[in-house]
Amino acid sequence: MCGIVGVVGSSQATPVILDALRRLEYRGYDSAGIATLEDGHVERRRAAGKLDHLATLLARMPLPGVTGIGHTRWATHGAPTENNAHPHGTERVSVVHNGIIENFEELRHELEAAGQVFSTDTDSETIAQLVDYHLQRGLSPREAAHECLKRLEGAYALAMIFAGHDGMVIGARHGAPLVVGFGDNEMFLGSDSLALAPLTRRIAYLDDGDWTVVTPAGAAFFDMAGNPVERPVRLTALIAASVGKDGYRHYMEKELHEHPVVIGQTLQRLVDPATRRVVMPDLPFDLAAIPRVVLTACGSAFYAGMIGRYWIEQYARLPVDIDVASEMRYRNPPLAKDGLGLLISQSGETADTLAALRGMRAAGQHIVSVLNVEQSSMARESDAVLGTVAGPEISVASTKAFTAQLSVLACLTIALGRARGLITAQQEEGMVTALLDLPSKATEVFERHDEIRRMATIVADARDVLYLGRGAMFPVALEGALKLKEITYIHAEAYAAGEMKHGPISLIDSTVPVVATVPSGPLFEKTLSNLQEAKARGGRLLVFTDMAGAPRLREIAECVVAIPTVDEFVAPILQTIPVQILAYEVALLKGTDVDQPRNLAKSVTVE
Repeated sequence: MCGIVGVVGSSQATPVILDALRRLEYRGYDSAGIATLEDGHVERRRAAGKLDHLATLLARMPLPGVTGIGHTRWATHGAPTENNAHPHGTERVSVVHNGIIENFEELRHELEAAGQVFSTDTDSETIAQLVDYHLQRGLSPREAAHECLKRLEGAYALAMIFAGHDGMVIGARHGAPLVVGFGDNEMFLGSDSLALAPLTRRIAYLDDGDWTVVTPAGAAFFDMAGNPVERPVRLTALIAASVGKDGYRHYMEKELHEHPVVIGQTLQRLVDPATRRVVMPDLPFDLAAIPRVVLTACGSAFYAGMIGRYWIEQYARLPVDIDVASEMRYRNPPLAKDGLGLLISQSGETADTLAALRGMRAAGQHIVSVLNVEQSSMARESDAVLGTVAGPEISVASTKAFTAQLSVLACLTIALGRARGLITAQQEEGMVTALLDLPSKATEVFERHDEIRRMATIVADARDVLYLGRGAMFPVALEGALKLKEITYIHAEAYAAGEMKHGPISLIDSTVPVVATVPSGPLFEKTLSNLQEAKARGGRLLVFTDMAGAPRLREIAECVVAIPTVDEFVAPILQTIPVQILAYEVALLKGTDVDQPRNLAKSVTVE
């Protein structure tokens, strides 16, 4: 959440910053701003709402200068107004901040007593005022920034510019990501490498507690004690072309259509197609010796983990505990000695998941993370990373990352079962073959697009929607309900289908569509009975199934979308795609902002 860009060089900074901020729109935001140094003075422009508002302001009131910082804000403290938009500052310093300063009230009272005058409702302004306080007492920008950092508690990524100091940006990182980009006689700061993709491929990641002084000649890195440190410069695989819409109306539409290739690319890393065997990367522990798995994640990644739990327990017969990461660290569960901590995150920077990782590490767990960003904070703190080859996911609502995560968890399940002697070579060959068939089957799902659109016309008129599924289809239902809530603002709830009669059935009438995921398989008859109960109460049944299950369901359902029949093991991966498409089609009918839904952020780097 929030986005930071910093530029120092010889060309005009504002156009570069504005373009980079557009690449950070996927993170979610409600205001934006830019500050530059003009003739040694700090100048800034800020606007509430979308970046177009800021661009309009800049067209009317240009902002020259070759040193600057920019920000997209997702409000935490203070309403999303122009006054609360970043950058914050005084005539001496301007600051942009991602994260939350937990001791800001204490610092604000202290600074106000010392004569500093605040003008916003934000915690972030405290940083600028504290730096300004030290500057007024004769400290240099470096010294003032360092003294400020010593007092801050909480999570932050920062970028600062200083009046009278053209050609310098100071950045810092604690609990929120920040990267430095290396150009030719120009340097950059960014919340992530995606922001810098067209500017440079040479980047360095700040470790937690690092701060950096960036000039056109390069970057100097320091730890929190002020000691110089070295940070390796890496080549990022991202390029500017990878973040375009490629002719699609929305990033989400493009990313939905990337499901087949993403599944294929991810499996390519973990499967030998010649031998039909899963090939795990080198792990610093023995899979066969794992006594228990503790799995945690947030949002859609948590639902992927729920499906992973079904798989691991069913096929590897290994007990799995699962919690949302924001609860796990406070529940403080007892953990088995030498257990496996399995964490899932698209960004690898999710604050709650990262905190859970550190808690598991302290409890002696082996740590494996399923990540789409393999240079992220979680990656650097894990024993091993199982990468999802999903590429950049720009739409705030996750789609292709979800099926990539499931593809990885499926392969891990096979590896665990094989290591524990519970999956034979013949069984593994069959399971791997089912996985390798998925990309072509996923492509066929899009042939049902017109049918899904017809289903969307029914859902779009509803105020409340009920999603149902059993077994591994229950998390698929949860994912479908979440997507509908995220991008259409329609209230939706998901339940295990067998639980419907224990309360939710009272909600069902002709105004509440019931969306169910019911592929053929061992739970088909049970789920069909649950749907008949809903039908008897006047429910409008909208069902996703497969070719084998469609004939029975068409007898009771108003709409049936039948996708290819696949092995029970991989059915949750394929069934996910149409429920996500349904949410997208409903959003189109509702006219909502598909890629940047209100109040949401892509990478949640605060608790």
